[in-house]
Amino acid sequence: MFKVPRFLSYRSLRVLRIATLFCFSSLLAFAQEFEVASIRQSSQTVQAQTSAGVNVDGAMVRYSALDLKLYLGMAYRLKNYQIVAPDWMTSTRWDISAKLPEGSSSKQIPEMMQALLRDRFQMKMHRETREIPVFGLVIGKEGLKLKESPAGPAENGGEPAAQSVNAAMGNGGTTVTYGNGAYFTLGNNRFEGKKLTVAFIAEAFSRFADRPVVDMLGLKGNYDFSMEFSPEDFRAMMIHAAIAAGAVFPPEVLKLLDASSGDTLFNAVEKLGLKLESRRAPIEMLMIDEAQKTPTDN
Repeated sequence: MFKVPRFLSYRSLRVLRIATLFCFSSLLAFAQEFEVASIRQSSQTVQAQTSAGVNVDGAMVRYSALDLKLYLGMAYRLKNYQIVAPDWMTSTRWDISAKLPEGSSSKQIPEMMQALLRDRFQMKMHRETREIPVFGLVIGKEGLKLKESPAGPAENGGEPAAQSVNAAMGNGGTTVTYGNGAYFTLGNNRFEGKKLTVAFIAEAFSRFADRPVVDMLGLKGNYDFSMEFSPEDFRAMMIHAAIAAGAVFPPEVLKLLDASSGDTLFNAVEKLGLKLESRRAPIEMLMIDEAQKTPTDN
C-alpha cells in the first residue's frame, strides 16, 4: 500500500496533482498547434480569374487567397452567418502554409488553426446564442425531387485521397471542388451541385437569401441538384448574394432587381421538391471582440 512521505502533506500532494494536470494540459495544448506556420498577404486580387483553396497533403497544410472570416469559419466549424466580425476581415486575402507536428492528425487542423489565428492576429472573442430569423429548408408539398448521388470509391471503402478544396472564379462563373467528385458551380444562369450533403446545400442557399437557411430535413447521404434561371433572375440572385456578404451598391445597380421575376430562390427550390419556411431558431454565434489587422511576424 502506498504511503504518503512525512515530508509531503496531503495539501502539498493536492498542489502537486494540480500542477501535474496543468502540465499535462499544456502538453495537450501544444499538440494542438502547428509545428511551424507562415501567414502572408495573398498576391491574388479579386478579378476576372481568381483561384483559392485548401490543400492538405501529408504533414503540409496550404491555404490560398482566403479572408479571415473564412479562416474563422473553418477553424471553429461555423457557417459565415454565425461569425460577427469587423468588415475589414473580409477585405484582405491571406495565404497560410503550415506543418503538422509529428504524430498529429488532420482532424486536429481546426483546433490548430484556432490557436494560430488567436496568436498571430491577437484575437479576443466570445460565444453567445441568439434567436434570429431563419429559413427552414423542409420538404415541399410535391415531395423530395433531389437526386441522391451514387456512392463513389471513398464511400465504398476505397482509399481516400489527400484532402483538397479548391475554388476558381473566371468568366464562366465560380466552381468549388471538394474531391471525390463533389463540387458546386455557379455561372451562366445556372447553379449546379454534385455529391453534396443537404446541410451544405442549405448553406449554399443562404448566400442568396436575406437570412440563414437551416437544414431541417435531417437527410443523410449526398445529393445532386441543378437550377436554371433567366439572365435577369440570375443577375438578381448575384446582387442579393453580394448584399448578404456586405457589399453596398449604388441605386442604379439596385434598380436591376426590378427586372427580376421576384422570389427567384423560392421558385427554384420548389422545383427540387423543397420549401423555405420562415422560422426563428437559436443560433450559436462567435463574436470577434478584438483583432489586429496584420499578423505578428512569422
